[in-house]
Amino acid sequence: MKTKNIEIAKSNGSLFARLEVPANGKVRHYAIFAHCFTCNSNLSVVRYISRTLTNHGFGVVRFDFTGLGRSSGEFADSNFSGNVEDLITVANYLEKEYQAPAMLIGHSLGGAAVLAAAAHLDSVKAMVTIGAPAEVDHVTHLFADGLEEIEETGSAEVNIGGRPFRIKKQFVEDLRSRNLLETINGLKVPYLIMHSPQDTTVAIENAAKLYHAAFHPKSFISLDGADHLLTNKVDAVYVADMIGTWAGKYFPELDQELISTKGEQVVVHLDLENKFTSEVFTPHHTLIADEPNAVGGDDLGPSPYELLNAALGACTVMTLKMYAQRKGWDLREVFCYVTYSKKHADDLPQEQDSDVVGQIDHIQKTLEFIGDLDDKQRERLKQIASKCPVHKTLTSTTIIDTKLL
Repeated sequence: MKTKNIEIAKSNGSLFARLEVPANGKVRHYAIFAHCFTCNSNLSVVRYISRTLTNHGFGVVRFDFTGLGRSSGEFADSNFSGNVEDLITVANYLEKEYQAPAMLIGHSLGGAAVLAAAAHLDSVKAMVTIGAPAEVDHVTHLFADGLEEIEETGSAEVNIGGRPFRIKKQFVEDLRSRNLLETINGLKVPYLIMHSPQDTTVAIENAAKLYHAAFHPKSFISLDGADHLLTNKVDAVYVADMIGTWAGKYFPELDQELISTKGEQVVVHLDLENKFTSEVFTPHHTLIADEPNAVGGDDLGPSPYELLNAALGACTVMTLKMYAQRKGWDLREVFCYVTYSKKHADDLPQEQDSDVVGQIDHIQKTLEFIGDLDDKQRERLKQIASKCPVHKTLTSTTIIDTKLL
């Protein structure tokens, strides 16, 4: 995946956005992600969904609404109609510079904006909303304590999600003037509704109203156990995967040309905008590598040492399968548990090389056999496990030659 920061001009300022495309640069369709009320485009769920969709061939624009994040303007001067206009501005930019958006995705009030904007964009072939309200003025309950002051004085500073925002009367009036269900009734494109039954910000009843108002084909996915902002990473990744799978129905994947390995066995690509999330390509396969959250990663895939352990474990079990089959032994399953660590030479078994001193790399490989095997067979399989090609490579002198293209 590649990320590009872009600035989209509009009549009274500009919108900050990030365009994310597959690592091979091959974009089949473009999508726009609209974030939740008072949030910004760097929210974790927005990042996860955008990056997952690039694996399905989508180019995704995630942007900050006016007055939020890195976009210009004052939030107090914005309103729901302005959010819809921002979406249309981004869509027009995509159409001019790349390709008109085929899918719109919106979270919370961003979902409502997506539905309103879709009515003005003929290029949209599918829509997704996550935790979206069925009536846009539903959002006023977030600042209910300040409504009286807003009505009397024209504005009030309210606390939303622990942050102060100034809300003006025109914002409230604009919300009240919108009939979202009537808008949905005029849309005739595939629509995916995602909502948590435990959502305490936008109740699940909103999803029922949206579903009832929409035309088929429409789908609903329950985000059981998730909160409104999908703060649990497991929920965010689940949403991302489900959207990618659902979109495949309406945007069938073509034979994707993977990023070229330039004649080598593997190429690993990292865009520095994405912390440590890296894409690993072979001539026919792809996977994600990452680092844990504890060291600054997004934990979207195995770490480099976990991949190293995986290579050793995979080679070990494959080698054991071939040997047992050749011998005609009753080995039905084999598990190989692998852990890498640094250990002091004094803590290792005495049979290790006595010349080794200080801290050294140590890999613990533990085998579990399922089948009718006697002790002699089990011991022989243990010996064979040390003869797999990757094991031999790791325990031999290996030269790594690095060059520049």
